Formats: sequence, structure tokens, C-alpha cells
Amino acid sequence: MPSTSTLAPDSSVLLVQLSDSHLFAQADGRLLGMDTRDSLVRVVERVLEEQPRIDLVLATGDLSQDGSAESYQRFRALSEVIPAPVRWIPGNHDDRQTMDAVCAHSDLLEPVFDLGGWRIVLLDSSIAGAVPGHLDETQLALLERALAEAGARHVLVGLHHHPVSIGCRWMEPIGLRNAEALFAVIERFPRVRAVLWGHVHQAFDRMRDDVRLLASPSTCVQFAPGSDNFRVDEEAPGYRWLRLYADGRLDTGISRVTGIDFEVDYSIKGY
Repeated sequence: MPSTSTLAPDSSVLLVQLSDSHLFAQADGRLLGMDTRDSLVRVVERVLEEQPRIDLVLATGDLSQDGSAESYQRFRALSEVIPAPVRWIPGNHDDRQTMDAVCAHSDLLEPVFDLGGWRIVLLDSSIAGAVPGHLDETQLALLERALAEAGARHVLVGLHHHPVSIGCRWMEPIGLRNAEALFAVIERFPRVRAVLWGHVHQAFDRMRDDVRLLASPSTCVQFAPGSDNFRVDEEAPGYRWLRLYADGRLDTGISRVTGIDFEVDYSIKGY
């Protein structure tokens, strides 16, 4: 059974997406030279300053860089200062067994959440030990059932890996390997309004037929849009907010922190 909020079906709802925090077991761990804990703290502070009433926080993968219990405990502590339910999905750097252990006796990993007139469906696209993504038959069946049982609700689907080209040639091989299977299910359910993901460390906003396709910045290092080879962008860490309306419309935007200066360390491989 999906988790259900107490919001009325005609209410608008506000989602905040935190993605690709890449925390380490060590509190001062750095990704490509950036202190990822410090950058996440600053992003969460900005969320609290800008968003007075949040209905759901989505953490769309790569919460951890090293898959350690300490990194997940730290992410949980830092994100739970936001007064809203939180849901996690794993990315290619995450360790699902460790996530399961840290999230035991909580609803952090529950994949379906009903919120006002919307249903949020979260999919695990991670492959253990691999960078690209894949939705196995269990995930596709979960999606199909969640969409079939959504009733009159509009639907947002979330996952970690990008299911379409984002214009970065170096990221083409590490997206969702079976995106056609994802869209084959979605195309049968016209109430799907948006697909949201992380992984790409940059903003992306396009339409595919009537479905909004959205990617979001990382809470730490950003990747340069339109790059043929791996390159770090000068944009600051940030988050995406989404306002979902009862009639199926959505508004969304990106907000970034200020005052973070760091020197890129390209000696670190496998971001």
C-alpha cells in the first residue's frame, strides 16, 4: 500500500529534490575537491530559507560516495531537519544493502507516495557494481501496478539515471540502459505528467509528448552541460523545487547556494 498524506485532493503540493550529495564516511570527505557535507548543509539551509511549507523531499540517488553506513546516517540527519516526509532512491554509488539497514523501521525507501491529487512513484535503476542504470522486471512491474492503481491522480515518476540524452557525450553510455521499457509503460498511462532524475549533476528541462522530463543539480559538484568529455562546471550546488497542482500542471525551478569556492581536483576518478 502506498503512503498517503492528509492533503485534500484539490491542494497544490510542494516537492523538494536533493540529489547526488556524495557523502563519505568521513565528515570532511571531498569529491573533486569539494567538501560534500558542507555543500549539502548549505543547500538544506537554503531550502529552509526559501520554502516555508514542504510536502515531500525526494533524495534521488548517490546520497553516498562510498556506500558507508556513516554517510547514510549523516544524510539522514542533515535532511531530516526539513520538516517534511523524505524518500530515498539509490544511485550507482549507493550500496542498497547498507541503505536498507540504515533505513530499517522507517518509510524512507517506500516507493509509492500519494500526495493530494498526485502519486509519486520512485524506481530503483541502480545495478550493483556498475555505473549505468537498468530497470529490472520487478521495477517495471511496480511502475505498471502503481500507475494502474493511481485512479484519478496525476503521477510523477522518479529514478536516478537519465532516460534520455542530455547532450553530454561522455554521459551517453552511463544513463538508463532500457529507457524504451520505461517509456513503453508510461505511454500507456496519460496521467503521468513528469519524470524526474538525478545522476547528471546539472539542470535539464524538456518535454516528451505531454510528459515533462526534469534533471536537477547536485548538492555538491556540477557537471558542465553540453560537454563531450568529463568537465566540472562553475555553477554552484543547488536543489530543485516542484509545485504540483490538482489539475496536473506543475511549476518548477532551480535554486543554488552562493559563496562556495573550491579548486577542482581532477586527479579523483570515477566521480
